[in-house]
Amino acid sequence: MTTNNTSAPAFRYSAVTFDCPDPAVLARFYGEVLGLPMLFSTDHFVLLGQEGGAGLGFNRLDDYRRPTWPDSSQEKQAHIEVGVDDLDAAEAQLLTLGAVKPQSQPDPDRWRVLLDPAGHPFCISTLV
Repeated sequence: MTTNNTSAPAFRYSAVTFDCPDPAVLARFYGEVLGLPMLFSTDHFVLLGQEGGAGLGFNRLDDYRRPTWPDSSQEKQAHIEVGVDDLDAAEAQLLTLGAVKPQSQPDPDRWRVLLDPAGHPFCISTLV
């Protein structure tokens, strides 16, 4: 058996990036919701986060197609879970920031599904 003395590369979670039609609009929404400052910005990409911490990115995609959740014709691909203390108060605040509440709510007493300004579903829950 041969022993390899080289160490494995270190990996760390750095960011999740969402495709969208307008990175500035989506970054403004999530920056308000999560209290994250902008770390980097171009016309095509915006990164939110804290220096040295994991971030949330938004990438311009010219042919972006909004998810159609709960209709599966254009899948949601990914979504964020956001912890809150009060579902009703959080939902009301998010709606004023530009979120949309779809008719379909799988378990509204436990969590709520909302759509961000680019149509990505995200959940709020007191369980997270």
